Amino acid sequence: MQVSGVEVVGTRIGLGPAELPTEGWVPAVVPGGVHESLLRTGLIEDPYQDRNENRIRWIEERDWWFRATFAGPGPVEADQRVRLVFHGLDTVADIWLNGEPLGHHENMFRPAAFDLTGRLGGQNELLLRFSPPLAGLRIPEPVAEFGRRLAKAWAEPGDAQATDTPAGDTQPEAEGGSGEEGSESSLPEALPYATQRRKATFSWGWDFGPRVPSIGIWQPVELVVEQAAVIASHHLRTDRIADGDAVLSLLVEVDRFATDAPLTARVRLVSPAGRTSTVDLPVEGGAARGSLTVPEARLWWTHDLGEPELYDVTVTLLAGEQMLDQITDRVGLRTIALDRDPDPEGGRYFRFLLNGVPIFARGANWIPADMLVGSVQPRRHRALVELARDGGMNMLRVWGGGIYEKDSFYQACDELGVLVWHDFMFACTDYPSDDPALLAEVTKEAEYQVKRLRNRASMALWSGNNEVQMIHGFAFEGYQPGPWGYDFFYRVLPEAVEAYGGGVPYWPGSPWGEDPTEGWRACNGVLDGDRHAWEVWHGADFGAGGGPYASVGQARHYRRYGNDRGKFISEFGIHASPERSTLERWLPADELYVHSPAFDHHNKDNPKDKHDPVLEIVTGLPADIEQYVDFTMVSQAEGLKFGIEHYRRRAPHCSGTLVWQFNDAWPGFSWSIVDYDLVPKAGYHYVARAFAPVMASLRRAGDTLELWVSNSTSTAVRDQAVVTVAGFDGRAELREEVTVALGPGESRPLWTRDGLPLTADRYAWVESRGRLFPANRLFFAEVREVPFGPSALEVTAEPAGPGAARLSVTATGYAYFVHALTPAPGVRFRDNYFDLRDGDTAVIEVTGLPEGFDPARLEVRGYAGAATHSAA
Repeated sequence: MQVSGVEVVGTRIGLGPAELPTEGWVPAVVPGGVHESLLRTGLIEDPYQDRNENRIRWIEERDWWFRATFAGPGPVEADQRVRLVFHGLDTVADIWLNGEPLGHHENMFRPAAFDLTGRLGGQNELLLRFSPPLAGLRIPEPVAEFGRRLAKAWAEPGDAQATDTPAGDTQPEAEGGSGEEGSESSLPEALPYATQRRKATFSWGWDFGPRVPSIGIWQPVELVVEQAAVIASHHLRTDRIADGDAVLSLLVEVDRFATDAPLTARVRLVSPAGRTSTVDLPVEGGAARGSLTVPEARLWWTHDLGEPELYDVTVTLLAGEQMLDQITDRVGLRTIALDRDPDPEGGRYFRFLLNGVPIFARGANWIPADMLVGSVQPRRHRALVELARDGGMNMLRVWGGGIYEKDSFYQACDELGVLVWHDFMFACTDYPSDDPALLAEVTKEAEYQVKRLRNRASMALWSGNNEVQMIHGFAFEGYQPGPWGYDFFYRVLPEAVEAYGGGVPYWPGSPWGEDPTEGWRACNGVLDGDRHAWEVWHGADFGAGGGPYASVGQARHYRRYGNDRGKFISEFGIHASPERSTLERWLPADELYVHSPAFDHHNKDNPKDKHDPVLEIVTGLPADIEQYVDFTMVSQAEGLKFGIEHYRRRAPHCSGTLVWQFNDAWPGFSWSIVDYDLVPKAGYHYVARAFAPVMASLRRAGDTLELWVSNSTSTAVRDQAVVTVAGFDGRAELREEVTVALGPGESRPLWTRDGLPLTADRYAWVESRGRLFPANRLFFAEVREVPFGPSALEVTAEPAGPGAARLSVTATGYAYFVHALTPAPGVRFRDNYFDLRDGDTAVIEVTGLPEGFDPARLEVRGYAGAATHSAA
């Protein structure tokens, strides 16, 4: 489709095509949206800079018109049709073609397609009006009643977790945005209205991002000429793997519109080694069905268990020897299942089986990579998924408050061997599922998205929503059928997955569980299903027990993870600042201090000093911006490390940990471990080491020290570990070798010593003789109480090819939290934020340096900026 001069203009609400202005039109960004178009032409400042979010609120309160001209396809044969396909309109859109109404659409999650056969001339004018998504909406009564019940439930004193905390500060907080600046509300003010629109929920502000609702043509537009019949969809499903062969079910759905001739679907499969399998299937009743056995199948595995092998697929629709349509795809041959067998510990397992092999899911929660979803490019998706893979992650959960991602995200997951847990796009509130129009939209959306993603090797699970049942349970103390989304999560969505999903499991929501002994709290319980472990950070009782605690900080402290006996932890997280260099790019220089107006504006969680009670315990309160960055990073990194080690020691009773959250949608303070500029925080590197396929961890119980090793691979492992207990002054108290011998998926203690002097001035260290696992250490006090002593770093740098360097760092004394600072977005450190003992040397591989950058300018420092060293 050759489109010329796409333009956009904003008007007051309600104008028609004849009333549009002749001036004020500006070039439009397509795919993209209004904000991107205004930003590119200099009509607005970047909404992420400073407090510009407040200055562009007017954008969502206008109508926005897009116009373009395009050439028709020329003469159309009798057996041809012409269709205009908008792959994504965000969100409430009316469309005109050559001055005549063409259609209306109000779902950003499914395409809008129109038959234009016989309606096109040589040159054609296309006009779209995007109306304010929430204009004219009223809160549905069931949603209003939910709001009243929830407000009452959260206002009443709950299970107090801190003895010196006001009752109002101990109530559960859902993921949610701050609505108006300074609001203490847990959910966005627009959310009750937004339940009626199929638009990304996070658009209206969340506790990790601003209120910047995207508007416009966010996905590509196509004009397609089709002949007689087309391939409507296809599915290659791996039914079983036997004796090295893969048995596939084949389905090709056909839209026949101008022929009664016999049709054949030819499916051609080419292995990574070039081996070809082909089968011809007759089209009967609108579909071709069959099976195919692939000998010596090259299976798709997550990157940690093998290779994510992909086969090239070509599906051709034939009428005799005439080709009517053809599509290409890449698929992985694999089976996926959810094991919920009884757990000998009690309750039921919740673990994934990939090709029959139990896996421990190690990953994080994915949110949209930008508030302006249409502007995210494939290279950004690829870079983020590469960071997930390099961080030891084998699963990403696509969170239900965001979007069904663009194809480039799933392609990256397929190619890099990362599984996808996928929520349907519902989050944190009741939905008026008795609304016939909304029900119809959700039904169409579910069919479209399930069919769209069913060939993705990475697809591991469809989940009904994010936290809808959990929050509904807080309000109503139960989950009885009713107009709150019940029909979506227990009928419409599971039926779509069953009918079209082809073997991918369905789960009613996240979190969800069904153990009868836990009552309505089983939704986020510890005996069945998945759970969101928000005892840490929010300080309330979400089902894991513990308490009461002596202070707010203790109630929110990461050591509470140690009480959690959940089966699969699909959310847990701690706030942290980005690197200072990221803050410098997005905050004004004169407001680069803690709790400045711009600083607090970029923190959407409330209250703004929520981290302080924990910092008082872990690091002490920061005195300046340098310490704030380091201290919050330490709190997050040490906390996630502690949690992951605990959960992995519990394998197989616990079979997964997904950190909240992986990435950011804007440059703010959040739970992410990779910031908006794609700069990994300390937490990313700590998590990467804790997510190593084989992990050694040290556990203290009184004066007893234990060495645990957790093997998340599919093979047995053997090695020699060395355990050391030493003082920060260099005195060695103990040094012992331990034989490591574990079966696949096994986690257990291999060494125990009683009566050790486990005091603040000592630490324990474990390392691998054969580099089976990364080195690890354990402190016996909070970081602020640890007497690290004086240290110095000797740093040398040498080039290692274009844009690459190698840093060698040697410590004198015990150096904690050693890290190289990121000089520019795109620079990557293979390892960072680690400890060095006296005399230890670490090598940091650096890539992505700007052209002409001298590696000697790289800066390496220790904890809280105490020791800063430029490379030499």
